[in-house]
Amino acid sequence: MTLSARRLAISGWLSRRPRPSRASALLLLVAIALGGTLGFYLYYARITDRQLQGGVFQNAADVYAAPLVFNEGDQFSPTELATALHQAGFEESMLHQQRTYRVGPSAIEICSATSRGGPDVHIAFAANQKIDQITTNGGRAKSWSAGIPLITTLTASEEDDEGGKTERQKRRLASFRDIPQTLVDAVVSGEDKHFFEHHGIDLPRIAMATWIDFREGRKRQGGSTLTMQLVRGLWLEPEKRFTRKAAEIMMTVHLERKWSKEQIFEAYANQVYLGRQNAYGIHGFAEGSRLFFNKQLRDITLPEAALLAGLVQRPSYFNPFRHPERAKDRRDVILALMRDNGRITAPQYQQALATEVRLGGPPERDDSFGAPYFLDLVTDEMKKQHVDDIAGPKGGARKVFTTLDLNLQRAASESLAVAMKEVDAQLAHAANAKPGRAEAALIAIDPHTGEIKALVGGRNYAQSQLNRIIANRPPGSVFKPFVYAAALNTGVDGGDKVFTSASVVDDSPTTFWFAGKPYQPANYHQEWFGTLTLKQALAKSDNIAAVKVAEQVGYDAVVAMAKGAGLNDRIQATPSVALGSYDVTPLEMAGAWTMFANGGTVLKPHLVTQVQNVDGERLRSVTGEPHQALDPRVAYLMLGMLQEVMRSGTGAGVRSRGFLLPSAGKTGTSHDGWFAGFTSQLLCLVWVGFDDYRELNLEGAKSALPIWTEFMKKAAHFAPYRNATEFPQPPGGVVATTICRETGQVASEFCPEVRSDMFISGTQPQRRCDLHDFAAGELMGQTN
Repeated sequence: MTLSARRLAISGWLSRRPRPSRASALLLLVAIALGGTLGFYLYYARITDRQLQGGVFQNAADVYAAPLVFNEGDQFSPTELATALHQAGFEESMLHQQRTYRVGPSAIEICSATSRGGPDVHIAFAANQKIDQITTNGGRAKSWSAGIPLITTLTASEEDDEGGKTERQKRRLASFRDIPQTLVDAVVSGEDKHFFEHHGIDLPRIAMATWIDFREGRKRQGGSTLTMQLVRGLWLEPEKRFTRKAAEIMMTVHLERKWSKEQIFEAYANQVYLGRQNAYGIHGFAEGSRLFFNKQLRDITLPEAALLAGLVQRPSYFNPFRHPERAKDRRDVILALMRDNGRITAPQYQQALATEVRLGGPPERDDSFGAPYFLDLVTDEMKKQHVDDIAGPKGGARKVFTTLDLNLQRAASESLAVAMKEVDAQLAHAANAKPGRAEAALIAIDPHTGEIKALVGGRNYAQSQLNRIIANRPPGSVFKPFVYAAALNTGVDGGDKVFTSASVVDDSPTTFWFAGKPYQPANYHQEWFGTLTLKQALAKSDNIAAVKVAEQVGYDAVVAMAKGAGLNDRIQATPSVALGSYDVTPLEMAGAWTMFANGGTVLKPHLVTQVQNVDGERLRSVTGEPHQALDPRVAYLMLGMLQEVMRSGTGAGVRSRGFLLPSAGKTGTSHDGWFAGFTSQLLCLVWVGFDDYRELNLEGAKSALPIWTEFMKKAAHFAPYRNATEFPQPPGGVVATTICRETGQVASEFCPEVRSDMFISGTQPQRRCDLHDFAAGELMGQTN
């Protein structure tokens, strides 16, 4: 067959072949569309299943404080103890459920977490506002633990390749049975009245919303169901694209197939966003109930349920603290919808409508008990450890246990607020007063473990989230103990000259030459004392004496001592190092001071003790990483010198302000005011200054010392800290010698003022006081 004949045959066959009908073509297109939709659905169904494997809130880690313990003799009034119980998650009620309490005029009754239907703890108070007696079902007890308080929930969102970013949320998880029916009815009426009838997509509602938007020429109506809102809030980005909306629908349909309506509503009730408090996002109706009404969710009333439901639409706009009228109007709209939907009766509606909005606290309630600056550091640590290790699926953290002592945290916040009023008054009356408010920071550490017990990074977290505890500032004379530690260390390591606390130094004005340049320090208030022992020089915080000692010991030795204690590598071996001219953070300085409080052993300050996964398995434990940085004998001698600061030196204001427990410390003055000090149980450091780095013009004794003293007095109200003892002496290697206060030599019977001082064995003075022996001899010669 020729080529042309074959072409004719094929053409004839094609002309005789029956053409597909339009119906067949339409069926083919429908099949393709259904296949694509099915594939799209299966893809997002798998994503949804993976998200559900670890639980809805798989990226959330609960952060806990240290156990909250109350002891006989602790300083509490009934109201103060009730506040502490509330912080620990207890609620005031009629004592019919666990973790509730009732306040009486001189006692508090408590249903503990293990109560079986009635109060099982009774705490009575004495007239002096102290806990007088604790009684449990087991009888009289010296102490009672309220458990481990939940501070907040940290949530990790996966937004980058570095493990995601961590954001702060407050959330209290509630089960469906804990959600009152009035709140279910209010939310359904306001957001999705067919929730319990549809299968995730409310087509009539979507059609109606689309028609109204088309008719009015703008997008105002919402067609999203509760399930769609939940999917969007949990797993999808807020971008408005067709693909995201399609994904939302597919995941919604699949979630409705996997879960019951009760499960969906429970997750929605725990996820819903209700606004912000300071730097926290408030999520979930249970947390909203605590914030706005100071109640457990199960105890809210009908008007309160309607107000919470009304917040869902626009949380910031309807915030009842800031906009009470708007919140009330929106509440009334929800109540009307509940009436129209048959959820409440007309009398119930009228009664709720007449109820005024009553909130549980002022709009800017003190959030210090929640330790926001402390939690910022926990967040930073989570980022450093990679958030997948801290918050994630089953292998990641669900519980983070911290070192925070809520009693001390409250004391720290209160002390800083009270004492800074005194600082403000002094600054306001200064001759060169400038506008602007001074800031302050406080950190308290267990000197034997390195655990951070309390931390305040500023005066008001809502106004400024800058954490001054980790801000670099020159420490001034708070650094000087490292100079004198290097000097006393010559008694162990040797050197051209061996120094003791009785060694003398002349503080006459001096020019120090270093690297071909002069350095001329001056004493504060331009005072000079002449010849001083090292103990006196530190007590008086004498600048010239400190630089002279550093020069004789060697600037390198001073820097080595500081770095051995954990201070940073930016500190340089120059004359000004003796006066604390190089920047450090209050956090690292507090850690370095553990060397003096802990027998020469340095401990790294830490906030977290343990991290657990969802099964309670320990993922990580944290310690203070102790290392011996100073001979215990030298550390003990430094204790004596720092105690002298409190007795007769720049820290004497601590005693005059009423703190009398055995303690040691040092003031510091640079641009800012500092005070560091400790007892046998607690180390505390305080910083005061301006954020813009200008001069405070107020020495540490008048700025930081009042805060430190106020805090330590409050800390002494609690059992772990009120039984501070004298500092223990090393088992050997130190001896006591009576010396002349003026010369530092062995005292004779002619010395007018003497004291007993401690020395490393072999370094104690051997020579009798020649000044007073000579004077006595002259006097006797004249008499003869």
